[in-house]
Amino acid sequence: MSQTPPDVPRAPAPWTLTGDAYIVMLELSPALLREQAFIPEALRGRFEGRYSLLMAIDYTSSDVGPYRELLFIPGRFRTRRGLCWSISKIYVSSWDSVVNGQINWGIPKELADFEIAREADGSERFRVSQGGDVFADLRFAAAGPALPASAALVPAALRTLVHHREGRDYLCTPTARGRVRYARLLDARTSPERMPRIEGGRVVFAVRLSDFRAEFPAPALEPAP
Repeated sequence: MSQTPPDVPRAPAPWTLTGDAYIVMLELSPALLREQAFIPEALRGRFEGRYSLLMAIDYTSSDVGPYRELLFIPGRFRTRRGLCWSISKIYVSSWDSVVNGQINWGIPKELADFEIAREADGSERFRVSQGGDVFADLRFAAAGPALPASAALVPAALRTLVHHREGRDYLCTPTARGRVRYARLLDARTSPERMPRIEGGRVVFAVRLSDFRAEFPAPALEPAP
């Protein structure tokens, strides 16, 4: 699959997005995070580690239309505003999302193909590939009541993202609200050439966020500390 982006219409921030997502917090080995988490050189010396996040998202609407997404956050990084999360590996299903995500927020998006299927046992399976090569095969299950939830209950400092592009930090604090229920990561297979190998990590928790509405504001641009 070619990673040369075509010309696409600009869709500047802020964005409003809706959809469904699985969110998994992981505890991975320090060696894996240092060596196989795709941390960019500009952020490598600012990494604080410990807990990582994996998200598989099906956006039903956005400012660039519906698309799908798989992302990995190795942990938090030092900025002038304190510790912030940063996405080190992310794949989406549309060029419009790739190009505008890079320009708007410095997010290092790449293009991939997605297949989402409901299995016979009720679980949900995400398969992500490039050129027919499946590099992430994830299976989730959700259970229990779906309760209303809002990111507004989480302090802004704990949901701020930082990405580095062209010598500057792009800082963004998204908000979201929807319905959340308990979930499990039943199976995970990833190819380390394209995604961190998460199979050996400990799942701290997993949730399914359904019918969510998220807002991604324009970023604040700051020099790196």
